[in-house]
Amino acid sequence: MWSMKQILILLLFFLFGCSSTKKIHEPVLVDEPLKIGSAESEGLNVQLLDRISERLVEEKDHKVHSILVARNGVLVFEKYFNGYSRDNPHDLRSATKSITSMLTGIAIDQGILGSVQDPLMDYLQYSYPEVADKGSIELQHLLKMQSGLDCHDSDRKTKGQEDRMYRSKDWVDYFLSLSTTYTPGDSTRYCTGGVVALGEAIAQAAEKDFAAFADEMLFAPLGIKNYRWSRFDGGQKVDTGGHLYLTPQGMVKIGMLVSQSGSWEGTQLVSSSWLETSTKPHTSINNNPYGYLWWQNIIPFEAKSVKVLSARGNGGQVIFIVPEFDLVSVFTAGYYNSDETQVVYDIFFRGVLSALPELQPSGS
Repeated sequence: MWSMKQILILLLFFLFGCSSTKKIHEPVLVDEPLKIGSAESEGLNVQLLDRISERLVEEKDHKVHSILVARNGVLVFEKYFNGYSRDNPHDLRSATKSITSMLTGIAIDQGILGSVQDPLMDYLQYSYPEVADKGSIELQHLLKMQSGLDCHDSDRKTKGQEDRMYRSKDWVDYFLSLSTTYTPGDSTRYCTGGVVALGEAIAQAAEKDFAAFADEMLFAPLGIKNYRWSRFDGGQKVDTGGHLYLTPQGMVKIGMLVSQSGSWEGTQLVSSSWLETSTKPHTSINNNPYGYLWWQNIIPFEAKSVKVLSARGNGGQVIFIVPEFDLVSVFTAGYYNSDETQVVYDIFFRGVLSALPELQPSGS
């Protein structure tokens, strides 16, 4: 007879310890490929980059799935591990939020949304007429995680915590039904539900499915075809707060678009002014500067300070962007709900950044 502890261990094994091949998602279509060049031609230290992949191959028991590095619009380093390959879409988790931020800017650029000061219910009142006392929530409050509602993903006692929301049918209705616990804009509480509501506001304003809007305005111009959105409410609505599946190369394209101030092959997909505004700090979460659904870090590196923007998702799904050096680096990994996610950040900050000659010690 197995003890309860043994049963729990077995359940955890099946939930988190199964082989990576069972978690690998098959391609949907094929993305248009990125321009590929050599690290050396783009001024990066090839030996330092190769050392990263060599160490991961030697370790074997890590959960890194991919590492990509691009500079000056050219993909110069691309490595896959644990059975993953270029064409496998990966669940971005909350890195999805930064893409929703980008699409919010596009909607404002196109006049579909007015401004970040617009009340949320200006766009949702017809679909949710029974909602009361939410008129003071503005779009910017959702972008800054400052809705004022009883929602904090790190606190399971809050009614709006994401796992509780996922058990409901219509997540937007669930979010809007939450009680107000503080004045919108006064305090920051990480809340996925608010980003889901933001996505639905864009869909309502655009009068089309959010996925169709994203494809027309962003993914198709970038040549991103191998992707899929997760849905809720019987498939009627798109999860814009997480669980978008993109390939690592698709993630690199998103990073490049930010690094290139919103321009792609001569076409301005999102205004540079939006990217400048959305990626600068507006608040902080756990002492990390936070913009409109984008993270920012100022990293002391030798005698310099380097600004790094990032889209981050649970488990180690990260798009790192260093605008000063036109550098983009993408990671996907399987460190879900684990402190081991720090491995991804260590590899980037101590490894990838070190490959920039501008950051290497003088005389090296």
